[in-house]
Amino acid sequence: MTDPVRTPAITAEQVALAKTWEGRSEQSVDLVHTTPVRGLAAALDRSELKLDPGSLLPPLWHWLFFLPQAPQASIGDDGHPRLGGFMPPIPLPRRMWAGGRVHWHAPLRVGDTVRRTTTIVSVSHKAGRSGDLVFVLLRHALSLADGTLAVSEEQDIVYRAPAQAGDPVPAPQAAPSEASWTRMVTPDPVLLFRYSALTFNGHRIHYDRPYATGTEGYAGLVVHGPLIATLLADLALRQRRSPGLKSFAFRAVRP
Repeated sequence: MTDPVRTPAITAEQVALAKTWEGRSEQSVDLVHTTPVRGLAAALDRSELKLDPGSLLPPLWHWLFFLPQAPQASIGDDGHPRLGGFMPPIPLPRRMWAGGRVHWHAPLRVGDTVRRTTTIVSVSHKAGRSGDLVFVLLRHALSLADGTLAVSEEQDIVYRAPAQAGDPVPAPQAAPSEASWTRMVTPDPVLLFRYSALTFNGHRIHYDRPYATGTEGYAGLVVHGPLIATLLADLALRQRRSPGLKSFAFRAVRP
Protein backbone atom coordinates (compact mmCIF):
# COMPACT_ATOMS: atom_id res chain seq x y z
CA MET A 1 0.00 0.00 0.00
CA THR A 2 1.38 3.39 -0.93
CA ASP A 3 1.17 6.40 1.33
CA PRO A 4 -1.73 8.75 0.53
CA VAL A 5 -0.81 11.85 -1.44
CA ARG A 6 -1.06 14.90 0.77
CA THR A 7 -2.50 18.15 -0.43
CA PRO A 8 0.24 20.79 -0.18
CA ALA A 9 -0.28 22.95 2.91
CA ILE A 10 1.83 25.82 1.56
CA THR A 11 1.98 27.21 -1.96
CA ALA A 12 5.03 28.06 -4.03
CA GLU A 13 4.01 31.71 -3.84
CA GLN A 14 3.96 31.59 -0.02
CA VAL A 15 7.40 29.97 0.03
CA ALA A 16 8.72 32.62 -2.38
CA LEU A 17 7.33 35.38 -0.15
CA ALA A 18 8.96 33.85 2.93
CA LYS A 19 12.30 33.67 1.12
CA THR A 20 12.25 37.45 0.67
CA TRP A 21 12.96 37.60 4.42
CA GLU A 22 16.43 36.11 3.82
CA GLY A 23 19.15 38.52 4.86
CA ARG A 24 17.00 40.49 7.29
CA SER A 25 18.61 41.23 10.62
CA GLU A 26 17.78 42.84 13.93
CA GLN A 27 19.66 43.80 17.07
CA SER A 28 18.70 43.72 20.72
CA VAL A 29 20.45 44.32 24.04
CA ASP A 30 19.88 42.44 27.29
CA LEU A 31 21.38 42.22 30.77
CA VAL A 32 22.48 38.82 32.10
CA HIS A 33 20.77 39.27 35.45
CA THR A 34 20.54 36.86 38.35
CA THR A 35 16.82 36.09 38.65
CA PRO A 36 16.33 33.76 35.62
CA VAL A 37 19.80 32.25 36.09
CA ARG A 38 19.02 31.24 39.65
CA GLY A 39 15.60 30.01 38.53
CA LEU A 40 17.15 27.66 35.96
CA ALA A 41 19.69 26.46 38.53
CA ALA A 42 16.79 25.50 40.78
CA ALA A 43 14.89 23.79 37.95
CA LEU A 44 17.97 21.72 37.02
CA ASP A 45 18.85 20.87 40.65
CA ARG A 46 22.02 22.94 40.34
CA SER A 47 21.41 25.24 43.31
CA GLU A 48 25.01 24.67 44.43
CA LEU A 49 26.32 26.77 41.54
CA LYS A 50 27.65 30.18 42.54
CA LEU A 51 25.74 32.54 40.28
CA ASP A 52 26.49 35.92 41.77
CA PRO A 53 27.41 38.89 39.55
CA GLY A 54 30.70 38.11 37.85
CA SER A 55 30.10 34.34 37.82
CA LEU A 56 30.52 32.44 34.56
CA LEU A 57 27.21 31.78 32.81
CA PRO A 58 26.86 28.01 32.21
CA PRO A 59 26.74 26.96 28.55
CA LEU A 60 23.41 27.42 26.76
CA TRP A 61 21.98 29.46 29.62
CA HIS A 62 22.11 32.51 27.35
CA TRP A 63 18.79 31.15 26.05
CA LEU A 64 17.25 32.73 29.15
CA PHE A 65 17.76 36.14 27.58
CA PHE A 66 16.71 38.04 24.44
CA LEU A 67 13.24 36.55 24.84
CA PRO A 68 10.40 37.62 22.52
CA GLN A 69 7.81 39.67 24.41
CA ALA A 70 4.80 39.74 22.13
CA PRO A 71 1.70 41.45 23.55
CA GLN A 72 -1.00 39.06 24.75
CA ALA A 73 -3.36 40.36 22.06
CA SER A 74 -0.97 39.11 19.35
CA ILE A 75 -0.74 35.52 20.64
CA GLY A 76 -2.27 32.79 18.47
CA ASP A 77 -4.15 29.68 19.50
CA ASP A 78 -0.90 27.69 19.81
CA GLY A 79 0.64 30.14 22.27
CA HIS A 80 3.08 31.58 19.74
CA PRO A 81 2.87 35.12 18.37
CA ARG A 82 0.78 35.27 15.20
CA LEU A 83 2.50 35.60 11.83
CA GLY A 84 4.34 38.81 11.19
CA GLY A 85 7.19 40.77 12.67
CA PHE A 86 10.80 39.73 12.21
CA MET A 87 10.18 36.07 11.31
CA PRO A 88 8.85 35.30 7.81
CA PRO A 89 5.08 34.76 7.39
CA ILE A 90 4.99 30.96 7.07
CA PRO A 91 1.38 29.70 7.27
CA LEU A 92 2.19 26.31 8.82
CA PRO A 93 0.91 26.02 12.38
CA ARG A 94 3.31 23.61 14.10
CA ARG A 95 6.55 25.42 14.94
CA MET A 96 9.51 23.82 16.70
CA TRP A 97 13.21 24.34 17.32
CA ALA A 98 14.79 21.54 15.29
CA GLY A 99 18.45 21.91 16.24
CA GLY A 100 21.43 24.19 16.35
CA ARG A 101 25.15 24.76 16.61
CA VAL A 102 26.81 26.98 19.23
CA HIS A 103 30.41 28.20 19.53
CA TRP A 104 31.85 30.07 22.51
CA HIS A 105 34.60 32.61 21.86
CA ALA A 106 34.71 34.53 25.14
CA PRO A 107 33.05 33.96 28.52
CA LEU A 108 29.64 35.39 29.37
CA ARG A 109 29.22 36.39 32.99
CA VAL A 110 26.30 37.22 35.22
CA GLY A 111 25.96 41.01 35.13
CA ASP A 112 27.20 41.43 31.54
CA THR A 113 25.35 43.66 29.11
CA VAL A 114 25.17 41.76 25.82
CA ARG A 115 24.16 42.76 22.30
CA ARG A 116 22.67 40.13 19.99
CA THR A 117 22.56 40.48 16.22
CA THR A 118 20.18 38.02 14.53
CA THR A 119 20.11 37.33 10.79
CA ILE A 120 17.72 35.18 8.76
CA VAL A 121 20.19 33.19 6.68
CA SER A 122 17.85 31.00 4.63
CA VAL A 123 14.30 29.74 4.18
CA SER A 124 13.90 26.30 2.58
CA HIS A 125 10.89 24.10 1.79
CA LYS A 126 10.71 20.30 1.83
CA ALA A 127 7.79 17.96 1.21
CA GLY A 128 7.87 14.45 2.61
CA ARG A 129 5.72 11.67 4.02
CA SER A 130 4.88 13.81 7.03
CA GLY A 131 3.76 16.72 4.87
CA ASP A 132 5.20 20.14 4.16
CA LEU A 133 8.19 21.36 6.14
CA VAL A 134 9.74 24.82 6.01
CA PHE A 135 13.11 25.38 7.69
CA VAL A 136 14.31 28.82 8.75
CA LEU A 137 18.02 29.11 9.54
CA LEU A 138 18.83 31.88 12.03
CA ARG A 139 22.32 33.11 12.88
CA HIS A 140 23.00 34.91 16.16
CA ALA A 141 26.10 36.80 17.27
CA LEU A 142 26.32 37.76 20.96
CA SER A 143 28.84 40.50 21.76
CA LEU A 144 29.99 42.05 25.01
CA ALA A 145 29.81 45.77 25.73
CA ASP A 146 33.34 46.31 24.38
CA GLY A 147 32.43 44.59 21.09
CA THR A 148 34.11 41.25 21.86
CA LEU A 149 32.28 38.33 20.21
CA ALA A 150 31.26 35.94 22.97
CA VAL A 151 28.90 33.47 21.27
CA SER A 152 28.08 32.61 17.67
CA GLU A 153 25.09 30.39 17.06
CA GLU A 154 22.91 28.92 14.34
CA GLN A 155 19.33 27.79 15.02
CA ASP A 156 17.15 25.59 12.80
CA ILE A 157 13.46 26.46 13.17
CA VAL A 158 10.97 24.09 11.49
CA TYR A 159 7.38 24.85 10.53
CA ARG A 160 5.14 21.81 9.97
CA ALA A 161 1.78 21.24 8.35
CA PRO A 162 -1.27 20.63 10.57
CA ALA A 163 -1.77 17.19 12.05
CA GLN A 164 -4.15 14.94 10.13
CA ALA A 165 -6.24 12.02 11.24
CA GLY A 166 -4.28 8.80 10.87
CA ASP A 167 -0.86 10.43 11.03
CA PRO A 168 1.65 7.90 12.41
CA VAL A 169 2.93 8.65 15.90
CA PRO A 170 6.74 8.33 16.07
CA ALA A 171 7.75 5.37 18.21
CA PRO A 172 9.78 6.13 21.34
CA GLN A 173 13.51 5.71 20.93
CA ALA A 174 15.63 4.47 23.82
CA ALA A 175 18.75 6.34 24.89
CA PRO A 176 22.03 4.79 23.70
CA SER A 177 22.99 1.90 25.97
CA GLU A 178 26.73 2.44 25.46
CA ALA A 179 26.74 6.01 26.84
CA SER A 180 29.75 6.85 28.98
CA TRP A 181 27.70 9.02 31.34
CA THR A 182 24.04 8.79 32.31
CA ARG A 183 21.69 10.84 34.44
CA MET A 184 18.00 10.11 34.87
CA VAL A 185 15.75 13.15 34.56
CA THR A 186 11.96 12.94 34.71
CA PRO A 187 10.48 15.61 32.43
CA ASP A 188 7.25 15.93 34.39
CA PRO A 189 4.69 18.69 33.69
CA VAL A 190 6.12 20.86 36.48
CA LEU A 191 9.64 20.87 34.97
CA LEU A 192 8.25 21.61 31.51
CA PHE A 193 6.10 24.44 32.86
CA ARG A 194 9.01 25.96 34.81
CA TYR A 195 11.27 25.90 31.74
CA SER A 196 8.51 27.44 29.62
CA ALA A 197 8.12 30.18 32.21
CA LEU A 198 11.86 30.86 32.44
CA THR A 199 12.13 31.19 28.65
CA PHE A 200 8.77 33.01 28.26
CA ASN A 201 7.69 30.26 25.87
CA GLY A 202 3.91 30.14 25.54
CA HIS A 203 3.80 27.18 23.14
CA ARG A 204 1.01 25.03 24.51
CA ILE A 205 2.53 21.68 23.48
CA HIS A 206 4.80 21.89 26.54
CA TYR A 207 2.15 22.33 29.27
CA ASP A 208 -1.36 21.84 27.82
CA ARG A 209 -1.82 18.10 27.31
CA PRO A 210 -5.31 18.23 25.67
CA TYR A 211 -4.00 20.76 23.15
CA ALA A 212 -0.75 18.83 22.50
CA THR A 213 -2.59 15.54 21.85
CA GLY A 214 -5.89 16.72 20.39
CA THR A 215 -4.80 19.66 18.21
CA GLU A 216 -1.16 19.10 17.28
CA GLY A 217 -1.33 15.30 17.32
CA TYR A 218 1.48 14.45 19.74
CA ALA A 219 1.38 11.46 22.07
CA GLY A 220 1.67 13.70 25.13
CA LEU A 221 3.42 16.81 26.36
CA VAL A 222 6.50 17.62 24.29
CA VAL A 223 9.84 18.18 26.03
CA HIS A 224 11.55 21.36 24.82
CA GLY A 225 14.46 20.68 22.49
CA PRO A 226 16.50 23.46 24.17
CA LEU A 227 15.81 21.91 27.59
CA ILE A 228 17.18 18.55 26.40
CA ALA A 229 20.22 20.32 24.93
CA THR A 230 20.77 22.23 28.18
CA LEU A 231 20.57 19.00 30.20
CA LEU A 232 23.11 17.33 27.88
CA ALA A 233 25.56 20.23 28.20
CA ASP A 234 25.00 20.23 31.96
CA LEU A 235 25.77 16.49 32.13
CA ALA A 236 29.08 17.06 30.35
CA LEU A 237 30.04 19.76 32.84
CA ARG A 238 29.03 17.59 35.81
CA GLN A 239 31.36 14.85 34.56
CA ARG A 240 34.29 16.87 33.27
CA ARG A 241 34.25 19.57 35.96
CA SER A 242 35.17 21.95 33.16
CA PRO A 243 34.45 25.69 33.33
CA GLY A 244 32.79 25.63 29.93
CA LEU A 245 32.48 24.26 26.40
CA LYS A 246 34.02 25.43 23.13
CA SER A 247 31.22 24.18 20.88
CA PHE A 248 27.99 22.23 21.05
CA ALA A 249 25.64 20.89 18.35
CA PHE A 250 22.28 19.16 18.64
CA ARG A 251 19.44 17.97 16.44
CA ALA A 252 15.89 17.16 17.51
CA VAL A 253 15.18 13.77 15.91
CA ARG A 254 11.58 13.29 17.05
CA PRO A 255 9.17 14.78 19.61
